[in-house]
Amino acid sequence: MDKKNGGLLYFLLGLYTIMISWYYNHSIILLIVHYIFWPIYLLYELLTGNLSHDMWKIIPLSYFK
Repeated sequence: MDKKNGGLLYFLLGLYTIMISWYYNHSIILLIVHYIFWPIYLLYELLTGNLSHDMWKIIPLSYFK
């Protein structure tokens, strides 16, 4: 993977984590913490099943309706 593509992917996954965090929490403080530690938070959401049953698609679409 090219360095530019890696940075872009890292940024997009960070934004996706912010969307998930805001969808469930609505807290600015948690939003900042989750953005700093987004790989851990994203893995946590995947392992606990919060992104199952098409929630991984529904959460981003809820911001653009």
